[in-house]
Formats: sequence, structure tokens, C-alpha cells
Amino acid sequence: MKRTILSVAYPLTRVGDDAVGGSEQILASLDNAFTQAGHHSLVIAAEGSRVKGTLIPSPAAPRHLDDGVREAGRSAHRRLIMEALQRYPVDLVHMHSLDFHCYVPPGKIPTLATLHLPPDWYPSEIFEKRGRVMMNCVSRSQHQSCPPSPLLLDFIPNGVDTDRLRLDTRKRGFTLAVGRICPEKGFHFALDAARLAGMKLILAGEIFPYDSHLEYFKKEISPRLNEDRKFVGPVDFTAKRRLLSQAKCLIIPSTVAETSSLVAMEALACGTPVIAFPSGALPDIVEHGVTGLIVQDLKEMAGALREIDRIQPEACRAAARARFSVRTMQARYLDLYERLIHTQPGQDYRTARSRTCAWAMAT
Repeated sequence: MKRTILSVAYPLTRVGDDAVGGSEQILASLDNAFTQAGHHSLVIAAEGSRVKGTLIPSPAAPRHLDDGVREAGRSAHRRLIMEALQRYPVDLVHMHSLDFHCYVPPGKIPTLATLHLPPDWYPSEIFEKRGRVMMNCVSRSQHQSCPPSPLLLDFIPNGVDTDRLRLDTRKRGFTLAVGRICPEKGFHFALDAARLAGMKLILAGEIFPYDSHLEYFKKEISPRLNEDRKFVGPVDFTAKRRLLSQAKCLIIPSTVAETSSLVAMEALACGTPVIAFPSGALPDIVEHGVTGLIVQDLKEMAGALREIDRIQPEACRAAARARFSVRTMQARYLDLYERLIHTQPGQDYRTARSRTCAWAMAT
């Protein structure tokens, strides 16, 4: 049966393969899979987004972001969601944003909210009963850190396209850090570790125009840059794949409880080991001594850079293929969509029918 799914991104952010944020990348992956399967995918996201289905554009981010701009984005989402529900025969709404509770659709339409960020970043009220809204996490560690709630479904681990990430190229003598340039990502630790280890480092990522992000770059990142440690700004998928494939290793110095890490999975798929702090789900993604090294502080991070050559690239690729399949993730979401659509009030979604077997086999 042909389905119509409405996916909703965080206001002001673009969706696509080149998106910076993990939630936007996962939304793009699901949009692609759903469209390829012959269903109708609707996506509410900032203008300029690249989707396979039908884009319902919301305003793009201006040059400066503040509370007023964010509220305007939420208002636009409320209007666009209601208009989409009136225009299209939507079977299910899939919310991917931190503030989904501000514009969750009313009524009886099944709604899934995927929590892409640490649970304590959301208001506690989201875990209370609200219409037909259910939620899921993207990793075991994130799921375990949520408060008990009847709305919380089984977690679905993120996945990446390991085949598309494969690139035959030689390793070069630099280490890499990639992500949003903001305080909680801790990229100043990566720069300091590379300096202590006497290694070159490339930092790639986007600086969103929040005051705290701009101030972080000015005070903590810019003074640490030189000929050996460079900032190259945002990179698209092709450039990111090349950097990940050529780097000796990827450093993830995040100080926040990461709910997942697409860039860690991507690095492993490229045959590149990962050095990371034990933040959130990172110790579950990086197998210490096999696909990378988990370190406790700056000194250990610098030491790990000197030892990283003992991690074998093929062990990283094999782990990524076995554990981080994007097709497995897509199939699990499609199965969950069907179960939620067929779930009756008061019924456990696990007992509802699923009709996605043919889709899973076809892909």
C-alpha cells in the first residue's frame, strides 16, 4: 500500500546529504528510502534543502540567530504542518527536531518523534501522554538515560551508507575533526592534542550564527590555528568522504553525552579509526583497541594520536559494514511506521500488523 509520510526538520536548518546535523542527515536518508520504495515523502525543512520527495519549504536561517528568529521558525512550522495535513492524505508524521513539542500536530494522526539529542535537552513534559505521539531514541545509551515513559518505543540505531563512503585513496599524515563548531563539541581539545603530539590537524565544520558559537570560535578555535592546524569551514559529502578516507584518524572530543555519532560511523566506513572521549554513545560505537581508542583526557588523547597506527583500516570497515547499515535502519523505521499506522488506541504497537516485508526485501 502506498503511504504518505510527513517528515519535519528542525526550523531554519537545511536537509540533505550535505547537511551538518545528524538529524537532518537521518531525515534525508529516510526520505530517500521512502521515495525509492514508491511512497510519497513530504518534508518540511528550510528552503534550499535537497530531498527526493516533495519539499515544503520553511524560512532559511538569517545571518543572526536569536530567540525571536527561532520562534518565527516554529510559527512557520505550525502553519506548514496544518496546511500539509489539509492538502495531503498523510498517514504518519515523523518529527526530527528538538522543539517538536512546540508544533506537534493535534488530532488522531499517528506521530513519531525521534529524539536526536540528549534527553535532558528536551522539556520533561514530552514524556507525558500527548495524543498519538510516540518517541524513539537513536542508541541504547540514549534510551537508557530517558525517564520511564509509556511513550518511549524501542531505539533504532542510526546507520550510514557504507558502500557510498568507500573510496580508494592513500592515507596522509593529518588527523581530522568534523562537526558543528560550538562549545559542547570541544574542538579546542582536538587542536591541543594534535599540537602536543606534533601532528597536523584539519578541522572542518559550520559555524552557525549563534552568539555563543561565534564567541567560541573567536576565543577558543581561532587562536589555536596555524600552518599545521587549519580550519577549512563546512564541507559537502564528497569533500568529507575524501578527508575521512585520507586522515590517519578522526578525533571526537565532545563533552556532551552524544546520542550517536554519524561522523564516527562514516570514518569507520572509510577505514579510519576514531579517538574519542567516552561521551554518551561513543564507547558503544568505537571498539577500544579495535576500531579506535577511547580516552579520558587531553593527555591521553595526545598519546592516542601517537599509537593510532596500530588500528587496522580493514577492521574499521568491517565493523561499519556489520554494525552501521543504513538499510537496516531504514527497514526498521518503515516497519515502525506501519505498526504505528495500524495501532489502535490502547493497543501496544508491537502487536500491530506490519506490511513492510516486501519493501525490506526489495531494497
